[in-house]
Amino acid sequence: MAVLKAFFKRPTTWIGIVTALMFQLIFSVVWMTGYDGVTDRMDRLHVGIVNEDAGIGAQVAEQLQSSLPVQTERFEDMDAARRRLDDRELQMIIRIPASFSADVSDAGKKASIQYVLNESNPATIKSMMTGVAEQVTATVNKMAVGQGIAQTLAQAQMPADQAQAAAGALSERVVSDIESIHPVKGMNNQMVPMMVVLASFVGAMIMGMNMEQSSMGVAMATGAGKWARFAARTWINIGAAFVVSLIGTLLVMAFGGQTEQGWLALWGVVFVVLLTFLFVTQMFLLLFGMGGMLFNVVTLSAQLVSSGAMVPRELLPDFYVGLGHALPATYAVNGLMNVLFGGGGLGESFGMLILIAAVAIAVGALAVALKPQKKPHAGAAPAGAAQR
Repeated sequence: MAVLKAFFKRPTTWIGIVTALMFQLIFSVVWMTGYDGVTDRMDRLHVGIVNEDAGIGAQVAEQLQSSLPVQTERFEDMDAARRRLDDRELQMIIRIPASFSADVSDAGKKASIQYVLNESNPATIKSMMTGVAEQVTATVNKMAVGQGIAQTLAQAQMPADQAQAAAGALSERVVSDIESIHPVKGMNNQMVPMMVVLASFVGAMIMGMNMEQSSMGVAMATGAGKWARFAARTWINIGAAFVVSLIGTLLVMAFGGQTEQGWLALWGVVFVVLLTFLFVTQMFLLLFGMGGMLFNVVTLSAQLVSSGAMVPRELLPDFYVGLGHALPATYAVNGLMNVLFGGGGLGESFGMLILIAAVAIAVGALAVALKPQKKPHAGAAPAGAAQR
C-alpha cells in the first residue's frame, strides 16, 4: 500500500493516466465525427462516361447520368478521361464502345460495357466502384437493351407479345469488362501508405518528446544556449530522417513491397514525409513544452481520418476535407500512392510537404526566439563555456 501511495504522489503517474485518457477522448471524438455519414456521401464521387455509340449507347449514357448515385461527367474521348482518372479526379470511367448497338442487336454476340478503375486509391474506392459497375450493367440489361431489342423486333413486324418475349430473353446479354490501372498487388501493399504515415508520425512524436527532454538536460549539463540546441535538434532530425527512412523502405521492399517508380523514389518520398513530421511535432513541443504532446496526439488522429489513407476524402465531412488541406499526411498519402502504385506526378505532394516543413521550422524558430534564455545553475557549465 505504501508503494501504491508513493506512485500516486509522483506527477508522472498522473500524467500517464491523463495521457491514456486523452488518447481515448481525442480518437473517439475525431473518428466518430470524421467517419459519420460516410456512406451517405457517395454522391460526391465522380464517374466519367465516354459514349462512342450513336445508337442505343446514347440512350444508355443519358439514362446513366440521371440514375447513378454518383456525379457523372461526359467525355468525348478516353484519353481525356484517363488523364483525369490517373490524377484521381475521377473514381471510374464507363465506356460504351462504338459497336454496342450492333452487338446488342446481334444474337450471336454479347455486348460489353467497359469500366476502368484506378486502384491507386483507398481500397474502399475499388469496392464502391465495382458495386456501381454491377448496378450499371444490370440497369442496361433490364432497361436500355430490352427497349432497344423490342423496338428492333417490332420494326420487323413481329407481333408485340413475341417481340417482348424475345426482348426479355435477350436482356441479359450485356456483360461487364472491368479494367484496372495501377493495380495493387495484395492487401499488404494497399496498407503501406497508412502504415508509413502512422509509423512515421508516431515515431516523430516519441522522438520529439525525448529530444525535448534531452534539450533540457543538455542545457543544465553544459549551459548550451537555446539557438545552439535548436540547431543541434535540426541536424539530428535530418540525420534521423535519412537513416530511419532508408531502413524503413528497405524493410518494405524486403517483405514484397511494390513500387511503380523505383526504390530510390520511394526512399525519397518517405524521407521527406518523415522529416516533415519531425519538424511538425517538434514545432508543438517548442511552442508548448511537453504539453505540445497533446497537440501532437490531436494532429495524429485528425491526419489518420482526413488524409485519405483509409477512406476517400470525398466522403468525409467538409470540415475534415478542409483540414486535410493543411495537414502533411494528405500529401504524404498522395505521394506514397503515386510512387508505390502509380498515378499523377509527385510535384504537388513534394512541394506541399516541403512548404509545411519550412513553416514548422519557422514557427519553431520563432518560439525559440520569444522564449527567454534560461541561465544555467552555477557550476553547471564548464569553465569558459560561451553562451550562444
